[in-house]
Amino acid sequence: MSSPSEVTENSEAGVVKTRLAGYDLLLHPALNKGTAFSEAERDTFALHGLLPPHVGALDEQLERRMKAFDLQTTSFGRYSFMRELQDTNETLFYALVTRNVEKFLPIVYTPTVGEGCQRFSEIWRKPRGLFLSYPNKHRIDQILADPRYDKVRCIVVSDGERILGLGDQGAGGMGIPIGKMALYTALAGIPPQHCLPVLLDVGTDNEDRLRDPIYIGWRSKRVRGQEYDDFVEAFVSAVKRRWPHILLQWEDFAGTNAARLLARYRDQLCTFNDDIQGTAAVTTATILGAVTATGVPLKEQNIGILGFGTAGIGIANLLLAALKEEGLSDAEAHRHFYAVDRYGLLVEGGKDIRPDQAPYVRKKSDLKGWILSNSDEISLADVARNAKLTVLIGVSGQAGVFTEEIVREMTRHADRPVIFPLSNPTSRSEGIPADLLKWSDGKALIGTGSPFPAAEINGKTVHFAQTNNSYIFPGLALGILTSKAKRVSDAMIMASAKALAAQSPTHRDKNADLLPPLADSRKVSLLVAEAVGKQAIAEGLSGFSDEKAFEKELHSYVWEPFYRTYERLDD
Repeated sequence: MSSPSEVTENSEAGVVKTRLAGYDLLLHPALNKGTAFSEAERDTFALHGLLPPHVGALDEQLERRMKAFDLQTTSFGRYSFMRELQDTNETLFYALVTRNVEKFLPIVYTPTVGEGCQRFSEIWRKPRGLFLSYPNKHRIDQILADPRYDKVRCIVVSDGERILGLGDQGAGGMGIPIGKMALYTALAGIPPQHCLPVLLDVGTDNEDRLRDPIYIGWRSKRVRGQEYDDFVEAFVSAVKRRWPHILLQWEDFAGTNAARLLARYRDQLCTFNDDIQGTAAVTTATILGAVTATGVPLKEQNIGILGFGTAGIGIANLLLAALKEEGLSDAEAHRHFYAVDRYGLLVEGGKDIRPDQAPYVRKKSDLKGWILSNSDEISLADVARNAKLTVLIGVSGQAGVFTEEIVREMTRHADRPVIFPLSNPTSRSEGIPADLLKWSDGKALIGTGSPFPAAEINGKTVHFAQTNNSYIFPGLALGILTSKAKRVSDAMIMASAKALAAQSPTHRDKNADLLPPLADSRKVSLLVAEAVGKQAIAEGLSGFSDEKAFEKELHSYVWEPFYRTYERLDD
């Protein structure tokens, strides 16, 4: 990221002007073009001798990098390769990802980013984003004040405590904000110079990290309680002072903090939590696509959710809103949900029921006539059998809990059961899709959190919808930024879900995939952004009052990864 005094850009003319030259220019990832610097640029910026004499093109570089990538033998090796490329030549990195989304998304994002966070200290080489550590809490304003951050318009922040289903990774959690921001650019065209990944390093309770001699984070137990809240408040206050119109995305905070931080700050600045709202939107969109395939309306589905933390509650709340839009009352809509958490089905009088779970707690009278295998806790299998579940969503992080018994029970109650094991990474998935398909005799409609290979059954090849937040959050962010939204409303989240649901191939063919191909991600993100921006305008939350003006801003804003012409910036 360059200081604004070092670089100016005329996007319409495709010209970049910079004072940097020689090694400084080549070592700058946002400006480096490698062998693609022209002879004239090599003259102007003193690059002769620093580069081989061949003047190449972006397509040649892509071919070279693809061959080098394919030589990597492990997923972590491929992740490390892509991180190094991003820190060397951003344009080449984004061109590679944008043109090959289905190949590279599982590497730069889930599931490989999980291992990337676990082993982040092994591969950290160059600064990217900001590590704001607790011992530096008095320096936050000073750190953010650097002129190189003047162009920042959006931040993804994590404290590293709940990385996917892998738990506390401390400073290694920076892999998540870096990965998310990479998709802001690759899948939605948000200019990379507008993106700032941030890791709030408040220590870690992961003993493996603390004992690791090469761990890069603050070597301390995790700060909690009022000290933690004060540190987050100092960060948010500093961000608001530095960038009054910033978009702030919360990512991979523990359930105890995620919901309350969103509630505390959502009316203070433009902010959303992807684990709560992004997961809810993509899941709702994919469920709506599956419901289209079943031919049975959402209001006639019985929905079980395993894992009723922030993600599970967020999914339930958005699906509840969708049910109410189908004409159900609030009470009627709630009756379609069966929430299963650590101690089984949430029932009045049950153990450790939190206030945010309370609206989905079942009355004991609701269970009249149920036949239970255990009177102390009502298991998921009990729920599937007695509630006649037709939709099952897993966000529990418990591998393999969607058993053959449960799947076969659902198949007795639904011609096409909808089963979504959404936990990441792959090792934490509630079920293997091929197994779920086999146990349902090929009838199940399956969405997964991580990518899984297609399966063969009854002479057909079945692909599984990767119900990945990447379908939502890049377009959501693009819509927020280009509409100049002041806040992120629940209706804007619903608009993103509906926009994605409208792209489900099941509208044309009930046997088609539930979601559009990942290769269409940029197209999908643009449609999501358009829906989000128009909803912001409708609610009076946008800096625009006219949809046409917003659409013009949206289409002119999108950044494309190609090499611009460079000229010397005069002093």
